[in-house]
Amino acid sequence: MSQYKKTLRVGMVGSGFMGKCHANAFRAFGGLFDAPVNIELYKIADISDAHAQKSAHALGFARHTGDWQALVDDPLVDIVSITAPNALHEQIALRAIAQGKTVYCEKPLSITSASAHTMMLAAEQAKIANLVGFNFLRNPLISVCREMISSGELGEIISFKGRHAENYMIDAALPHSFRTDAQGGGAVADIGSHIVSLARYLLGDIREVTSRSRTVVASRPVALGSTEHAPVEVDDLAHALLQFSSGVVGSIDVNWMATGRSMDLSFEVTGTKGALAFSQERMNELRVWEAGKSAGFGGFKKIETGPDHAPYGNFCPAAGHHLGFNDLKIIEVSQLIETMLSGKPNFTDFREGYRVQCAIDAILRSATSGQWEAVEGI
Repeated sequence: MSQYKKTLRVGMVGSGFMGKCHANAFRAFGGLFDAPVNIELYKIADISDAHAQKSAHALGFARHTGDWQALVDDPLVDIVSITAPNALHEQIALRAIAQGKTVYCEKPLSITSASAHTMMLAAEQAKIANLVGFNFLRNPLISVCREMISSGELGEIISFKGRHAENYMIDAALPHSFRTDAQGGGAVADIGSHIVSLARYLLGDIREVTSRSRTVVASRPVALGSTEHAPVEVDDLAHALLQFSSGVVGSIDVNWMATGRSMDLSFEVTGTKGALAFSQERMNELRVWEAGKSAGFGGFKKIETGPDHAPYGNFCPAAGHHLGFNDLKIIEVSQLIETMLSGKPNFTDFREGYRVQCAIDAILRSATSGQWEAVEGI
């Protein structure tokens, strides 16, 4: 890279699964996207100095610390990447915002809409670049879906059905973590935020919801292999009906104990002239049904990602070779950098993160009240 490019230094808090994804995306960005900046993996913070040192070596960061506050306070850090547990997002982000740093925060933005609102207001008042990691929205085929819906190609939209089902919590011997902690929010907050963000991206504001949830595993070990158990206070699965502001009625179900499902983030959108069907398990394929076909030639057709679906061409010049999960994170980083350079907000900024959290909170309230609940903050 040219030595005359400006260097942006990344400070990352956390080194788990999403920390590795962020680090990989920042490393790969320069080789795939032409931008007038260089990216430096400058410093990483983790639960201890020893752990941070190990993570820095593994992920390619030049420096490390066991104190996330020291990382945020470092004047050489330009971008604070937050991949720490959900309950820590607010305090890390607010400290970074106060110092004028760009903040790249993993989803969900926070654990409650009140907390997310505080973060949103702080970011907007400070006028700092910010983005929430709803990486599945970066799939070029999701943009195709949005264009088909907004252009009227599908006619009047009359229904939405969405799902996020995985099986990573099926083992009752898995211990408590930040996901099953009361502040973690359960399946609805953890993976439900993805299908809610997709629903909002495609069809706009959700006005009200009604839902039911269930805790399947009543207690989990306090640590791996421990005989001591503590009660689980969050949901393992939930079903919700959605009323969109546009008049569309929809539904979503969320389940992190879905036997046989590894990554069923999927949806169907039904219109009077056409329909769309997508699943992340086949993330390079979109199924489209169009009215007006000759008898015997109906049914869904398959669209595959290719160079016509930007920014696929940055990764490969030929269709059918496919993007992967980590590629979506690289696209997300490219949009973060574009936001920094242009000053224009991205769709998944902190305000959108707050609105997603408002829908999540309404779903959780309805599961308790048994009533329709209004989605606040839209």
